[in-house]
Amino acid sequence: MALVCLDLEGVLVPEIWIAFAEAVGIPEFRRTTRDEPDYDALMRFRIELLGRHNLKLPDIQRVAGTMEPLPGAAEFCAKLRERAQVVILSDTFEQFAKPLMAKLHYPTLFCNSLITSADGGITGYRLRQTDGKKYAVSAFKSMNLKVFAAGDSFNDLRMIVEADSGCLFRAPAAIRRDYPHIPCVDGYDELLGLIEKFLTRHSGTFHAFPL
Repeated sequence: MALVCLDLEGVLVPEIWIAFAEAVGIPEFRRTTRDEPDYDALMRFRIELLGRHNLKLPDIQRVAGTMEPLPGAAEFCAKLRERAQVVILSDTFEQFAKPLMAKLHYPTLFCNSLITSADGGITGYRLRQTDGKKYAVSAFKSMNLKVFAAGDSFNDLRMIVEADSGCLFRAPAAIRRDYPHIPCVDGYDELLGLIEKFLTRHSGTFHAFPL
């Protein structure tokens, strides 16, 4: 049996922090895992910046609630879920991912959680698991599943390498240059084509035996 693991932001939906940066007019929030491979450093930077500008969780939730999936993403998800089981492995946060999950018809999502104060200020974050994308793929493989993984950022690389097969999707030039051994595609039709080839290679053959 095969399973497809996908990153969320940059693959199926726009980057939430970039949309937030544009909404509040603070370009520093545009920094994402495409730019910063150290996730803890990135989150500490974001939390400090939120506090400096007195921005809280409801401010991010309002922006996330107005966002739509990337063009073609919902249709891609629907086609993919007809062919395979799909799990979204993301470093986003459950407190503002839900509106976007509804627009993708609620695929399974494994992500992280924010720690907030009584007034909605973001004071920290809680990882579901350190290096959770890689270890989720490893756990799926331990259940005798064949895994295809795709993502666009530094924090997706270990997930892709751990999987039986995978690719980058619309990755920035720096990642493509530094990881030329990982294939990269830029469209949903290309991505679906790679996944279908993977599924064909790993389609199970079932034998019926008399009781």
